[in-house]
Amino acid sequence: MDSNTLFAKTPPVKLFFIASLPGAVGMLASALYQLLDGIFVGRFLGETPFAALNLAMPFVIINFALADLIGVGSSVPISIALGRGDGKQANNFFTCACLMIVGAGILVGGVLFAAAPSLIALMGAEGEFAQLAVQYLRVYALCSPVTTIVFATDNFLRICGQIRGSMLLNILMSVLSAGLEFLFLYVFRWGIWGAALATCLGMCTCALIALFPFFLGRFQLRFCRPRFSAAMVRQIVSCGLPNFLNNIAGRIASIIMNLLLVRLGGESAVSTYGILMYVEGLIQPLLYGMCDSLQPAVGFNWGAGNTRRVRAIEKCCFTASALVSVAASIVIFLIPEQITLLFLGGGNQALVEATAFALRLFSLTYITRWFSFATQSYMLAIEKPWPASIISLSTALVFPVLCILIFWPLGLTGLWLNFAGTALLAALLAGAVMIRFQREMKRLEAAR
Repeated sequence: MDSNTLFAKTPPVKLFFIASLPGAVGMLASALYQLLDGIFVGRFLGETPFAALNLAMPFVIINFALADLIGVGSSVPISIALGRGDGKQANNFFTCACLMIVGAGILVGGVLFAAAPSLIALMGAEGEFAQLAVQYLRVYALCSPVTTIVFATDNFLRICGQIRGSMLLNILMSVLSAGLEFLFLYVFRWGIWGAALATCLGMCTCALIALFPFFLGRFQLRFCRPRFSAAMVRQIVSCGLPNFLNNIAGRIASIIMNLLLVRLGGESAVSTYGILMYVEGLIQPLLYGMCDSLQPAVGFNWGAGNTRRVRAIEKCCFTASALVSVAASIVIFLIPEQITLLFLGGGNQALVEATAFALRLFSLTYITRWFSFATQSYMLAIEKPWPASIISLSTALVFPVLCILIFWPLGLTGLWLNFAGTALLAALLAGAVMIRFQREMKRLEAAR
């Protein structure tokens, strides 16, 4: 089925199952690998490497932030251009975006490789703990020019209607990375750098596989002679800004959390926080997969002026996000010990009990987290980057810092409550954004 038929004519509920479920499955496969990554490192290498991985992870994600900005930022105008029937403009956005991602990978990767020891030292890590974190970060930095484009190709495939192909590519990347990591850590007995190398090799392989059909001209988007302009770059940046701010601000918040955790609870507290992040890394990709997979369809219909269809698609998105999020909250609350034992085993009972307690508090996050997430995705899909950016920045940095101050007297318990407090404030903000947007829509429809 071509993208025009899929996005413009398929009934909304059927479109949700065709587009969103494969997207969620693909993201779930990626999330499961991230979960296995933590389990492999924690079980095969021990608690110190596991803590080092989690200390370095915010910087690893920053490494992908610019690529994500360009990939997501270009996907929105590409979808809208295709909805208007302007294939030439869509191809130029696509080509320029790919070149910009490779350039950003070289630049950011080089900076992170050189600065890795200083960055980790600033976190308060010393000795073996610091050395392992530097090793992990530097592997990602070296591979950055050839790995960062893999997330953008996922968006480009979905725009071209290759939804099943996108899902299969994510599954392949997860299986390949997990297999290599098991080989490197369990069989070859390599250190933490082997875990990073396994992931990078999986990403690089799948990026090349994804780009090959575009080079052959088999899909709706094709490479062309790039025509850069300041207006085009501004449009890409503005549309990708919400995701970029979420990545950067979220990592800044993680760095602040790690700084506090190292001082309040040492390696054990960092390990507990790492487990919370792995759990979030399993749930958030499900939400992201559902919402992000529908963005091309929403953008296409918005560009075509079919606002009624846009609302019908988004209704499916909000409903599914709520169901997944609340179900996750219940599961985490009921089995926190079992989740903890996946990563740590039963050797340190005090750490297991502390982490289980933290997970129960963390589970409250997903009672409200879905609403701000779906609202941000909606605003981004219809090329309203500023409301999406406000939600993103507030959720990732402003509200977490505010909650750190509010819950500071509670010590570590206050840090674990930070997530639920942030989600509640973000939901209230998203509600205000949606009310204002609905009023604008009513005025526009009345003017017509």
